[in-house]
Formats: sequence, C-alpha cells, structure tokens
Amino acid sequence: MDYRLNPRSIEEESFRIIRNRLLGHRFGPGEQTVVERVIHATADFSYAETLRFSPEAVSSGVAALQRGCTVVTDTRMAWAGINRSLLRSLGVRLLCALDAEGVEVVSRAQGVTRAMVSMKMVAEREREALFLVGNAPTALFALVKLFEEGKIVPPLIVGVPVGLVGAKEAKDALRGTSIPSITTVGPRGGTPVAVAILHALLYLALGESHGRG
Repeated sequence: MDYRLNPRSIEEESFRIIRNRLLGHRFGPGEQTVVERVIHATADFSYAETLRFSPEAVSSGVAALQRGCTVVTDTRMAWAGINRSLLRSLGVRLLCALDAEGVEVVSRAQGVTRAMVSMKMVAEREREALFLVGNAPTALFALVKLFEEGKIVPPLIVGVPVGLVGAKEAKDALRGTSIPSITTVGPRGGTPVAVAILHALLYLALGESHGRG
C-alpha cells in the first residue's frame, strides 16, 4: 500500500483536489477560502452549493478579527477546536457561552435550552462579538431576537447549526436580517463546519494561505 506520511504534503494534496473540483464555481472575495476549508474539514463537496454568504460577510468578519474582536462559541466543542495560535496572532479573545455563570439555574427555571440562556447572557455583554453557532438552533434564535431588539451589533454571525428541529428555521431567520452572516441551507452544518469557517477567516485576516507549498 502506498500512502503519504508527511502532513504538509497530505494537506497540500487535499487542497489541490478540492480546488480542482471547484473549478467553474464562482465565489466572492475570500469566499472560496471558506468553502475550501469547510470541504477539507468534512470531505463533503456539497457545501460548495449549500454555503450562503451575505454581502460583505467575509470582509466584515475578517476586519473584525484584525481588530482583535471577541469570538463567542455556542459549545465547548467549538471552543476547544479553534486554533489558539491563530487567535493569539490577532489578539482575539475566545469565549464559550455555556461557561456563563448561572446558566443551568436560569435554564431550568425558564424551561428553555441552556444554549439560548447562555448565548443571551454573553451576547448582552459582548454586543459587538463575532458569534459562532454550529450546534444549537436556539442560540441562533436568541441572537436574532437580540439583534432585532437593538441589543447586539455583531460584525458577523457564523450560523450553521445542525439538526432536524429548528436548524433550518434559525438559519432562515438569520438570513432575513441585515446581520453579516455565513450560513448553510437546510438542516445540515455542525460544529466542525463552524470551526472550519472561523479558521478560514483567521487565515484571511492574517494574510496567510492554506494548503499551498
């Protein structure tokens, strides 16, 4: 059996395959980097068709990261999966909404998800953060409501929650606002997709490429 062992060579070949498969697709500035990174993370080329970018979403997110904005995740899995070296290079602070104090108590008292409660708690303090939602549709609904109430002004929301209950509707609601957003169509998405999108934006913010020799 013949296979590659060098990690750089493996990555370069992966992105070469991805770019060849994407020939003929048209993306806005920076959008192809995001699409490539998502496909690299999932081995799923259908994301070239189902990722959606609002106007200026990539440029707004990149500019925010270059300013050292705070990034807020909906889950600890997303929080754990983000490259700390890239964050440090830009002076970006990373928070997981679920770490907010009192989430469990309020969630039980109100009979709503911890994701919704925690995101509301953190977003009201971090009103100009870049929000990353890959798992919890209710967290995304909370952000949309806060925006409509004038309580947050995010430079970008990455809204790609996965699920059969509420995920499609939450992403539709986000796309119905003026918030710069990167989303997926339908119920598909997930934490790995959200993390891949953020990594692509971090590379763009640093002016670095991925998967090239």
